Amino acid sequence: MGNPLLVFWVRLLTGEEHAERRTRRWRVPAVSATQASATIFLVMRRMRAPLIVLIVIFAISTLGLTLIPGRDTEGNPWRMGFFDAFYVMSYTASTIGFGEIPYAFTYNQRMWVTISIFLTVVGWAYAIGSLLALVQERSFRQALALQHFTRKVRRLGEPFLLIAGYGQTGELLARSLDALGRRFVVIDSDSGRIDDLYLDAYHADVPGLVGDAGDPGHLAVAGLGHPHCEGVLALTDNDEANLAVTQAAALLRPDLPVITRTVAPAMAARMCVFGNPTVVNPFDRFGDHLRLALRAPASYQLLTWLESGPGAPLPKRGDPPSQGHWIVCGYGRFGREVTHDLRAEGHDVTIIEPDEAADDPDAIVGRGYEPHVLAEAGIDRAAGFVAGTDNDTTNLSLVAAAQRVNREMFVAARQNRPASAPLFAALELDALLVPAEVVAHEVYAQLSTPLLWRFVQELPARGNDWADSVIGRLTNLCGKHLQSLWRVRLSSSEAPALRGILEQERVPLGDLLRSPDDRDERLHAVVLLVARASTDADVHLAPPDEFTLEADDELLLVGAPAARRLLDSTLLVDPVREYVLHDRHVPSSWIWRLITRRSA
Repeated sequence: MGNPLLVFWVRLLTGEEHAERRTRRWRVPAVSATQASATIFLVMRRMRAPLIVLIVIFAISTLGLTLIPGRDTEGNPWRMGFFDAFYVMSYTASTIGFGEIPYAFTYNQRMWVTISIFLTVVGWAYAIGSLLALVQERSFRQALALQHFTRKVRRLGEPFLLIAGYGQTGELLARSLDALGRRFVVIDSDSGRIDDLYLDAYHADVPGLVGDAGDPGHLAVAGLGHPHCEGVLALTDNDEANLAVTQAAALLRPDLPVITRTVAPAMAARMCVFGNPTVVNPFDRFGDHLRLALRAPASYQLLTWLESGPGAPLPKRGDPPSQGHWIVCGYGRFGREVTHDLRAEGHDVTIIEPDEAADDPDAIVGRGYEPHVLAEAGIDRAAGFVAGTDNDTTNLSLVAAAQRVNREMFVAARQNRPASAPLFAALELDALLVPAEVVAHEVYAQLSTPLLWRFVQELPARGNDWADSVIGRLTNLCGKHLQSLWRVRLSSSEAPALRGILEQERVPLGDLLRSPDDRDERLHAVVLLVARASTDADVHLAPPDEFTLEADDELLLVGAPAARRLLDSTLLVDPVREYVLHDRHVPSSWIWRLITRRSA
């Protein structure tokens, strides 16, 4: 019953309309836009002297050729006109050489043409050398790239996101957005990162600009004032730059949502002064995730799986200690967040810090990879160990030294550089903090669909057993690799075949998820969340098959792309809906309806 061609014609004939979002136009500085359009004037200014030399040489050569008398075929005196002289000099100076026209030259004319040839060779060499020097100049290449970038951004005719910073976080997020079919524009101060952007294989052309993201002019060129810009992501590794982007977006385009990152609570407070940005602190998020992993391992496993994006394998579920003694090495920003969260869960925490400035009564001054320091901290009876310094080699040494003494404890570590990933993977840690991945996963959860973000926020309160049952349903129907996530609204535009039925009868969720090919089989899809249109607070997570659907409900589903196409058939085509819900075969074309009516 699932006919893709029939679904296409239903979409075409029903005239599905999506209201075009109107974006208010704000005044955005366009200083860099003016510079981008001035490339031709830069070329003319630098090539002014060579062009003048060429023009003078051509003018003198042409004038001399008209003044020197020649002879026609009968031996009579004859003078060449300006057009004929200019024509002769044009093909002579360009080394084409058609010959002596309209009559053979005299010796005086040939001498003048010979002198003109050498003069034009010198002029062309001067002009070409100046042009090559101009092409090699950094300012010219930047102006040319800026003009090309501005033209590509101006031609964008679909919604896009403005990403400031193409580091590890920006690259991870860009790949996830590209997999969802979302367009984006990138600006970064490092030219090497923009070069990497152009080398990456994305489905669509991604405009990239080398510039200061905190400069309002550069943001304007990157599309801040574009009517199709739908959000700004400040993901640089510099908190001041992220603050500047947040300020510019809030003041110049207050209608746009802004997502930014920082590791300093004071900087987060400064960012929140401007508008209502979403601030992601990877240290704080990891502390919350660690608490969830200790309290509900299945919930943490489901959370990390959903935030990893389509295609991600099911992560391993840890076996953390419920109570016990913990050791935290490194009392910087990350160490303070983790210590606070562990003590909030009721754990006893000992801090190891080489700096004597650690303001904690349970701090031990020393280096955590030294045996006597670990013995003083109680490594033999520790239930958990955290290596949280800002140096990867130090963290690797800390973990190796701790595991040599106690192999049974829960071990967490912080990875700062992407190149260290194979080394940390070889240690088989129970929890690993990669700040770039934490930020990218959370931003992806917010941008992919708002329903996924609501599910992630509600998930920790549901308990470990509930999360374990959801994981079981997902793996049974979709396997151990995360499938596609999509949203469906049971409205007259997105589900015209189902809207009238919902107002007349009771439709269980399990009936909707039957296959149009064989209603006795279930679609390979799971409904993670159902949001009622009546109130924002009415949200149902992973509802059972007996759950009754209502008009204008929003569904968040995860499943195979084939299941999405089959579900679209049920939502759009009336005969398919009748078969799936009521096991009735209804003729779909007018000729079959006519034959059926005559048979009846």
